[in-house]
Amino acid sequence: MGVLMSKKQQVEKVQKCNAVVSAFQAGIKDHHREEEPEETDNNPGPSSSQQPAKDDCKVNQEAWSRLRDGKGVEPEDLDKTHQLTPPAFVRPKREADDDQPVEVELKKKEQPSSDEMCDVCEVWTADDLYPCRICTRMFHDGCLRELGYLRAEALQEMRDTAHTVTGWSCYYCDNLNLLLTEEEMYSLMENFKQCKIIPESCLVSDELLQYRHHASKQLFDKDLTDEQEEEVLAQFAALDPEKKGHIEWSDFLYFESLVVLKKFRSENSMVRLLTAKERNTARTVFLGLDLDEDGVITRAESRQAQQSWFHKLNKDSQSCNVRLMGLCSPMNCGISNVGPICESSPASSGSERSKTDENRPATWADFLRESAIYILAGRPNSSAMHIRLPL
Repeated sequence: MGVLMSKKQQVEKVQKCNAVVSAFQAGIKDHHREEEPEETDNNPGPSSSQQPAKDDCKVNQEAWSRLRDGKGVEPEDLDKTHQLTPPAFVRPKREADDDQPVEVELKKKEQPSSDEMCDVCEVWTADDLYPCRICTRMFHDGCLRELGYLRAEALQEMRDTAHTVTGWSCYYCDNLNLLLTEEEMYSLMENFKQCKIIPESCLVSDELLQYRHHASKQLFDKDLTDEQEEEVLAQFAALDPEKKGHIEWSDFLYFESLVVLKKFRSENSMVRLLTAKERNTARTVFLGLDLDEDGVITRAESRQAQQSWFHKLNKDSQSCNVRLMGLCSPMNCGISNVGPICESSPASSGSERSKTDENRPATWADFLRESAIYILAGRPNSSAMHIRLPL
Protein backbone atom coordinates (compact mmCIF):
# COMPACT_ATOMS: atom_id res chain seq x y z
CA MET A 1 0.00 0.00 0.00
CA GLY A 2 2.84 2.34 0.88
CA VAL A 3 4.52 1.70 -2.45
CA LEU A 4 1.33 2.55 -4.32
CA MET A 5 0.95 5.78 -2.40
CA SER A 6 4.50 6.82 -3.13
CA LYS A 7 3.98 6.21 -6.85
CA LYS A 8 0.88 8.32 -6.74
CA GLN A 9 2.80 11.09 -5.04
CA GLN A 10 5.52 10.87 -7.67
CA VAL A 11 2.95 11.19 -10.47
CA GLU A 12 1.43 14.22 -8.78
CA LYS A 13 4.87 15.81 -8.46
CA VAL A 14 5.58 15.24 -12.14
CA GLN A 15 2.22 16.71 -13.11
CA LYS A 16 2.82 19.77 -10.94
CA CYS A 17 6.26 20.26 -12.47
CA ASN A 18 4.83 19.97 -15.96
CA ALA A 19 2.18 22.52 -15.09
CA VAL A 20 4.81 24.97 -13.78
CA VAL A 21 6.96 24.51 -16.89
CA SER A 22 3.94 25.01 -19.19
CA ALA A 23 2.96 28.15 -17.32
CA PHE A 24 6.53 29.47 -17.52
CA GLN A 25 6.70 28.80 -21.27
CA ALA A 26 3.33 30.46 -21.79
CA GLY A 27 4.57 33.49 -19.84
CA ILE A 28 7.63 33.77 -22.07
CA LYS A 29 5.45 33.59 -25.21
CA ASP A 30 3.12 36.27 -23.84
CA HIS A 31 6.10 38.47 -23.02
CA HIS A 32 7.37 38.16 -26.59
CA ARG A 33 3.93 38.99 -27.94
CA GLU A 34 3.83 42.14 -25.84
CA GLU A 35 7.24 43.19 -27.15
CA GLU A 36 6.43 42.60 -30.84
CA PRO A 37 4.05 45.59 -31.26
CA GLU A 38 6.74 47.90 -29.85
CA GLU A 39 9.15 46.74 -32.55
CA THR A 40 6.59 47.18 -35.32
CA ASP A 41 5.72 50.65 -34.01
CA ASN A 42 9.26 51.76 -34.77
CA ASN A 43 8.73 50.77 -38.40
CA PRO A 44 5.16 51.78 -39.23
CA GLY A 45 5.66 51.49 -43.00
CA PRO A 46 5.94 47.71 -43.52
CA SER A 47 3.51 46.76 -40.72
CA SER A 48 0.72 49.02 -41.97
CA SER A 49 0.92 47.60 -45.47
CA GLN A 50 1.20 43.93 -44.53
CA GLN A 51 -1.28 43.67 -41.64
CA PRO A 52 -4.50 44.23 -43.66
CA ALA A 53 -3.45 41.59 -46.18
CA LYS A 54 -2.83 39.08 -43.37
CA ASP A 55 -6.20 39.90 -41.78
CA ASP A 56 -8.02 39.50 -45.10
CA CYS A 57 -6.27 36.18 -45.69
CA LYS A 58 -7.27 34.96 -42.22
CA VAL A 59 -10.90 35.98 -42.72
CA ASN A 60 -10.95 34.27 -46.10
CA GLN A 61 -9.49 31.06 -44.65
CA GLU A 62 -12.07 31.09 -41.86
CA ALA A 63 -14.83 31.53 -44.43
CA TRP A 64 -13.62 28.52 -46.43
CA SER A 65 -13.39 26.52 -43.21
CA ARG A 66 -16.99 27.36 -42.28
CA LEU A 67 -18.11 26.46 -45.78
CA ARG A 68 -16.37 23.10 -45.58
CA ASP A 69 -17.78 22.32 -42.12
CA GLY A 70 -21.28 23.52 -42.93
CA LYS A 71 -21.32 26.29 -40.33
CA GLY A 72 -23.19 29.25 -41.73
CA VAL A 73 -21.81 31.76 -39.26
CA GLU A 74 -21.09 35.30 -40.33
CA PRO A 75 -17.54 36.63 -39.68
CA GLU A 76 -18.73 39.24 -37.17
CA ASP A 77 -20.38 36.53 -35.09
CA LEU A 78 -17.00 34.94 -34.40
CA ASP A 79 -15.99 37.86 -32.17
CA LYS A 80 -19.02 37.50 -29.92
CA THR A 81 -18.77 35.59 -26.67
CA HIS A 82 -21.83 33.36 -26.40
CA GLN A 83 -22.86 31.46 -23.32
CA LEU A 84 -23.72 28.45 -25.47
CA THR A 85 -21.41 26.59 -27.83
CA PRO A 86 -22.70 26.05 -31.41
CA PRO A 87 -23.05 22.38 -32.33
CA ALA A 88 -20.54 20.67 -34.58
CA PHE A 89 -22.15 19.62 -37.84
CA VAL A 90 -21.29 16.20 -39.20
CA ARG A 91 -21.74 15.75 -42.93
CA PRO A 92 -23.74 12.68 -43.99
CA LYS A 93 -22.26 9.60 -45.62
CA ARG A 94 -23.96 7.67 -48.39
CA GLU A 95 -24.92 4.08 -47.66
CA ALA A 96 -24.46 1.14 -50.01
CA ASP A 97 -28.22 0.95 -50.74
CA ASP A 98 -28.61 4.70 -51.14
CA ASP A 99 -29.78 4.46 -54.78
CA GLN A 100 -32.19 1.58 -54.20
CA PRO A 101 -35.96 2.24 -54.32
CA VAL A 102 -37.56 3.31 -51.04
CA GLU A 103 -40.93 1.82 -50.12
CA VAL A 104 -43.15 4.51 -48.61
CA GLU A 105 -46.75 3.49 -47.99
CA LEU A 106 -49.39 5.88 -49.27
CA LYS A 107 -52.30 5.11 -46.94
CA LYS A 108 -50.22 4.73 -43.77
CA LYS A 109 -49.60 8.22 -42.42
CA GLU A 110 -46.55 8.56 -40.18
CA GLN A 111 -46.87 10.06 -36.71
CA PRO A 112 -43.60 11.87 -35.96
CA SER A 113 -43.80 13.39 -32.48
CA SER A 114 -41.89 16.56 -31.74
CA ASP A 115 -39.13 16.41 -29.16
CA GLU A 116 -40.18 17.26 -25.63
CA MET A 117 -37.09 19.31 -24.79
CA CYS A 118 -35.15 22.14 -26.39
CA ASP A 119 -32.49 20.78 -28.73
CA VAL A 120 -29.97 23.27 -27.34
CA CYS A 121 -30.39 23.34 -23.55
CA GLU A 122 -32.37 20.08 -23.18
CA VAL A 123 -34.95 21.74 -20.92
CA TRP A 124 -38.74 21.38 -21.23
CA THR A 125 -40.82 24.56 -20.89
CA ALA A 126 -44.06 23.66 -22.70
CA ASP A 127 -45.46 26.61 -24.68
CA ASP A 128 -42.14 28.45 -24.83
CA LEU A 129 -40.72 25.92 -27.31
CA TYR A 130 -40.76 26.54 -31.07
CA PRO A 131 -40.99 23.50 -33.42
CA CYS A 132 -39.23 22.96 -36.73
CA ARG A 133 -41.63 22.21 -39.59
CA ILE A 134 -39.16 19.77 -41.21
CA CYS A 135 -37.70 17.72 -38.35
CA THR A 136 -38.84 16.97 -34.78
CA ARG A 137 -36.49 19.41 -33.02
CA MET A 138 -37.78 22.10 -30.65
CA PHE A 139 -36.03 25.30 -29.60
CA HIS A 140 -36.16 28.19 -27.15
CA ASP A 141 -35.82 31.56 -28.83
CA GLY A 142 -33.36 32.59 -26.09
CA CYS A 143 -31.17 29.55 -26.78
CA LEU A 144 -31.05 30.34 -30.50
CA ARG A 145 -30.17 33.93 -29.71
CA GLU A 146 -27.32 32.82 -27.45
CA LEU A 147 -25.99 30.47 -30.14
CA GLY A 148 -25.61 33.43 -32.48
CA TYR A 149 -27.07 31.57 -35.49
CA LEU A 150 -30.16 33.72 -35.87
CA ARG A 151 -30.19 37.49 -36.04
CA ALA A 152 -32.98 39.62 -34.57
CA GLU A 153 -35.13 39.62 -37.71
CA ALA A 154 -34.76 35.86 -38.16
CA LEU A 155 -35.73 35.25 -34.53
CA GLN A 156 -38.83 37.39 -34.96
CA GLU A 157 -39.75 35.46 -38.11
CA MET A 158 -39.46 32.23 -36.13
CA ARG A 159 -41.77 33.57 -33.41
CA ASP A 160 -44.29 34.69 -36.04
CA THR A 161 -44.35 31.56 -38.20
CA ALA A 162 -43.26 28.52 -36.14
CA HIS A 163 -46.79 27.84 -34.85
CA THR A 164 -48.57 28.66 -38.13
CA VAL A 165 -49.38 26.57 -41.21
CA THR A 166 -46.35 28.04 -42.98
CA GLY A 167 -43.99 26.89 -40.25
CA TRP A 168 -40.31 27.57 -39.64
CA SER A 169 -37.18 25.57 -40.52
CA CYS A 170 -34.49 25.22 -37.86
CA TYR A 171 -30.85 26.02 -38.65
CA TYR A 172 -30.23 22.36 -39.50
CA CYS A 173 -33.06 22.02 -42.02
CA ASP A 174 -32.83 25.55 -43.39
CA ASN A 175 -29.26 24.94 -44.59
CA LEU A 176 -29.51 22.74 -47.69
CA ASN A 177 -25.73 22.65 -47.90
CA LEU A 178 -25.66 20.29 -44.91
CA LEU A 179 -27.20 17.58 -47.11
CA LEU A 180 -23.97 17.27 -49.09
CA THR A 181 -21.36 14.66 -48.25
CA GLU A 182 -17.71 15.63 -47.81
CA GLU A 183 -16.96 14.49 -51.37
CA GLU A 184 -19.84 16.52 -52.82
CA MET A 185 -18.81 19.53 -50.76
CA TYR A 186 -15.25 19.23 -52.06
CA SER A 187 -16.55 19.27 -55.64
CA LEU A 188 -18.59 22.41 -54.94
CA MET A 189 -15.73 24.20 -53.21
CA GLU A 190 -13.42 23.44 -56.14
CA ASN A 191 -15.94 25.06 -58.49
CA PHE A 192 -16.04 28.14 -56.28
CA LYS A 193 -12.26 28.39 -56.12
CA GLN A 194 -11.85 28.01 -59.88
CA CYS A 195 -14.47 30.70 -60.49
CA LYS A 196 -12.98 32.95 -57.78
CA ILE A 197 -16.17 32.99 -55.68
CA ILE A 198 -15.49 34.31 -52.17
CA PRO A 199 -17.51 32.52 -49.48
CA GLU A 200 -20.03 34.54 -47.45
CA SER A 201 -20.05 37.37 -50.00
CA CYS A 202 -23.10 38.68 -51.84
CA LEU A 203 -23.21 38.42 -55.64
CA VAL A 204 -24.49 41.04 -58.08
CA SER A 205 -25.86 40.03 -61.48
CA ASP A 206 -22.57 40.61 -63.33
CA GLU A 207 -20.74 38.32 -60.89
CA LEU A 208 -23.32 35.57 -61.36
CA LEU A 209 -23.01 35.92 -65.13
CA GLN A 210 -19.23 35.73 -64.89
CA TYR A 211 -19.51 32.62 -62.69
CA ARG A 212 -21.82 30.92 -65.20
CA HIS A 213 -19.59 31.88 -68.15
CA HIS A 214 -16.58 30.42 -66.37
CA ALA A 215 -18.49 27.21 -65.54
CA SER A 216 -19.62 26.87 -69.16
CA LYS A 217 -16.05 27.34 -70.43
CA GLN A 218 -14.74 24.77 -67.94
CA LEU A 219 -17.40 22.17 -68.72
CA PHE A 220 -18.21 22.70 -72.38
CA ASP A 221 -15.38 24.91 -73.65
CA LYS A 222 -17.82 27.52 -74.95
CA ASP A 223 -19.44 30.76 -73.82
CA LEU A 224 -23.07 31.14 -72.88
CA THR A 225 -25.54 32.02 -75.59
CA ASP A 226 -27.73 35.11 -75.34
CA GLU A 227 -30.65 32.90 -74.37
CA GLN A 228 -28.63 31.28 -71.59
CA GLU A 229 -27.55 34.69 -70.30
CA GLU A 230 -31.21 35.68 -70.09
CA GLU A 231 -31.87 32.54 -68.09
CA VAL A 232 -29.07 33.43 -65.67
CA LEU A 233 -30.60 36.88 -65.16
CA ALA A 234 -34.01 35.24 -64.58
CA GLN A 235 -32.32 32.98 -62.05
CA PHE A 236 -30.79 36.04 -60.39
CA ALA A 237 -34.24 37.66 -60.12
CA ALA A 238 -35.66 34.50 -58.54
CA LEU A 239 -32.86 34.47 -55.97
CA ASP A 240 -33.41 38.17 -55.27
CA PRO A 241 -37.19 38.39 -54.71
CA GLU A 242 -36.89 41.58 -52.65
CA LYS A 243 -34.99 43.26 -55.51
CA LYS A 244 -32.00 44.27 -53.39
CA GLY A 245 -29.73 44.15 -56.44
CA HIS A 246 -27.65 41.30 -55.06
CA ILE A 247 -27.99 37.64 -54.04
CA GLU A 248 -27.41 36.69 -50.43
CA TRP A 249 -24.62 34.17 -49.95
CA SER A 250 -26.92 31.60 -48.32
CA ASP A 251 -29.37 31.68 -51.25
CA PHE A 252 -26.57 31.25 -53.78
CA LEU A 253 -25.05 28.42 -51.73
CA TYR A 254 -28.41 26.63 -51.38
CA PHE A 255 -29.06 26.84 -55.11
CA GLU A 256 -25.62 25.47 -55.91
CA SER A 257 -26.10 22.72 -53.31
CA LEU A 258 -29.28 21.65 -55.10
CA VAL A 259 -27.33 21.61 -58.36
CA VAL A 260 -24.81 19.23 -56.78
CA LEU A 261 -27.55 17.00 -55.40
CA LYS A 262 -29.20 16.82 -58.80
CA LYS A 263 -25.88 16.01 -60.43
CA PHE A 264 -24.65 13.31 -58.06
CA ARG A 265 -27.79 11.85 -56.48
CA SER A 266 -30.51 9.63 -57.89
CA GLU A 267 -34.18 10.34 -57.22
CA ASN A 268 -34.25 7.39 -54.82
CA SER A 269 -31.34 8.86 -52.91
CA MET A 270 -33.15 12.19 -52.54
CA VAL A 271 -36.31 10.45 -51.32
CA ARG A 272 -34.18 9.07 -48.47
CA LEU A 273 -33.37 12.64 -47.44
CA LEU A 274 -37.04 13.46 -46.79
CA THR A 275 -38.28 13.57 -43.21
CA ALA A 276 -41.47 11.98 -41.90
CA LYS A 277 -43.18 15.39 -41.83
CA GLU A 278 -42.28 15.99 -45.48
CA ARG A 279 -43.51 12.54 -46.50
CA ASN A 280 -46.80 13.23 -44.72
CA THR A 281 -47.20 16.49 -46.63
CA ALA A 282 -46.55 14.63 -49.88
CA ARG A 283 -49.22 12.05 -48.94
CA THR A 284 -51.77 14.78 -48.26
CA VAL A 285 -51.08 16.47 -51.59
CA PHE A 286 -51.23 13.22 -53.59
CA LEU A 287 -54.44 11.97 -51.93
CA GLY A 288 -56.03 15.35 -52.55
CA LEU A 289 -55.43 14.88 -56.29
CA ASP A 290 -56.32 11.18 -56.43
CA LEU A 291 -60.08 11.72 -56.29
CA ASP A 292 -60.98 8.26 -57.60
CA GLU A 293 -58.55 6.69 -55.09
CA ASP A 294 -56.93 4.41 -57.66
CA GLY A 295 -53.40 5.41 -56.60
CA VAL A 296 -52.68 7.20 -59.91
CA ILE A 297 -52.67 10.85 -60.99
CA THR A 298 -51.52 12.57 -64.20
CA ARG A 299 -48.12 14.13 -64.79
CA ALA A 300 -49.79 17.51 -65.18
CA GLU A 301 -51.35 17.17 -61.73
CA SER A 302 -48.00 16.04 -60.36
CA ARG A 303 -46.26 19.15 -61.67
CA GLN A 304 -48.99 21.38 -60.34
CA ALA A 305 -48.75 19.72 -56.93
CA GLN A 306 -45.01 20.30 -56.75
CA GLN A 307 -45.70 24.01 -56.45
CA SER A 308 -47.35 23.40 -53.08
CA TRP A 309 -43.95 23.23 -51.36
CA PHE A 310 -43.39 26.90 -52.14
CA HIS A 311 -46.58 28.21 -50.53
CA LYS A 312 -44.48 30.25 -48.10
CA LEU A 313 -43.16 32.44 -50.94
CA ASN A 314 -44.42 35.98 -51.28
CA LYS A 315 -46.76 36.81 -54.13
CA ASP A 316 -44.17 38.91 -55.96
CA SER A 317 -42.06 35.80 -56.57
CA GLN A 318 -44.80 34.14 -58.63
CA SER A 319 -43.76 35.89 -61.81
CA CYS A 320 -42.93 34.72 -65.30
CA ASN A 321 -39.24 35.10 -64.54
CA VAL A 322 -39.50 32.54 -61.77
CA ARG A 323 -40.80 29.96 -64.22
CA LEU A 324 -37.69 30.32 -66.32
CA MET A 325 -35.39 29.37 -63.48
CA GLY A 326 -34.09 25.81 -63.41
CA LEU A 327 -31.33 23.36 -62.79
CA CYS A 328 -31.42 21.96 -66.31
CA SER A 329 -29.38 24.44 -68.33
CA PRO A 330 -25.91 23.51 -69.63
CA MET A 331 -24.29 26.05 -67.35
CA ASN A 332 -25.48 24.24 -64.27
CA CYS A 333 -22.74 21.65 -63.95
CA GLY A 334 -23.78 19.68 -67.00
CA ILE A 335 -27.16 18.58 -65.75
CA SER A 336 -29.16 17.53 -68.78
CA ASN A 337 -32.35 16.29 -67.16
CA VAL A 338 -34.34 17.54 -64.23
CA GLY A 339 -37.46 15.54 -64.85
CA PRO A 340 -40.50 16.79 -66.72
CA ILE A 341 -39.70 20.49 -66.34
CA CYS A 342 -36.94 20.18 -68.96
CA GLU A 343 -38.83 18.31 -71.61
CA SER A 344 -40.53 21.32 -73.13
CA SER A 345 -40.14 25.06 -73.22
CA PRO A 346 -42.98 27.59 -72.80
CA ALA A 347 -42.98 28.05 -76.57
CA SER A 348 -43.58 24.37 -77.22
CA SER A 349 -45.83 23.64 -74.26
CA GLY A 350 -48.85 23.38 -76.53
CA SER A 351 -47.32 20.70 -78.70
CA GLU A 352 -48.87 17.28 -79.08
CA ARG A 353 -45.91 15.75 -77.28
CA SER A 354 -46.48 17.98 -74.26
CA LYS A 355 -50.17 17.14 -74.14
CA THR A 356 -49.35 13.44 -74.25
CA ASP A 357 -46.83 13.88 -71.46
CA GLU A 358 -49.34 15.76 -69.31
CA ASN A 359 -51.79 12.87 -69.49
CA ARG A 360 -49.23 10.20 -68.64
CA PRO A 361 -50.06 8.41 -65.37
CA ALA A 362 -47.96 8.94 -62.25
CA THR A 363 -48.13 6.55 -59.34
CA TRP A 364 -47.47 7.48 -55.73
CA ALA A 365 -43.90 6.18 -56.04
CA ASP A 366 -43.36 8.22 -59.24
CA PHE A 367 -44.78 11.32 -57.60
CA LEU A 368 -42.57 11.02 -54.53
CA ARG A 369 -39.38 10.44 -56.55
CA GLU A 370 -40.02 13.33 -58.95
CA SER A 371 -41.12 15.68 -56.16
CA ALA A 372 -38.19 15.01 -53.80
CA ILE A 373 -35.98 17.76 -55.23
CA TYR A 374 -38.85 20.29 -54.95
CA ILE A 375 -39.61 19.26 -51.37
CA LEU A 376 -35.96 19.74 -50.41
CA ALA A 377 -35.83 23.09 -52.24
CA GLY A 378 -38.82 24.25 -50.19
CA ARG A 379 -37.01 23.82 -46.86
CA PRO A 380 -35.24 27.21 -46.46
CA ASN A 381 -37.02 30.05 -44.69
CA SER A 382 -35.78 32.43 -47.38
CA SER A 383 -38.34 33.79 -49.84
CA ALA A 384 -35.86 33.22 -52.68
CA MET A 385 -36.72 30.57 -55.29
CA HIS A 386 -33.97 27.96 -55.19
CA ILE A 387 -35.41 25.82 -57.97
CA ARG A 388 -37.66 26.47 -60.94
CA LEU A 389 -41.32 25.63 -60.52
CA PRO A 390 -42.55 22.98 -62.98
CA LEU A 391 -44.32 24.35 -66.04
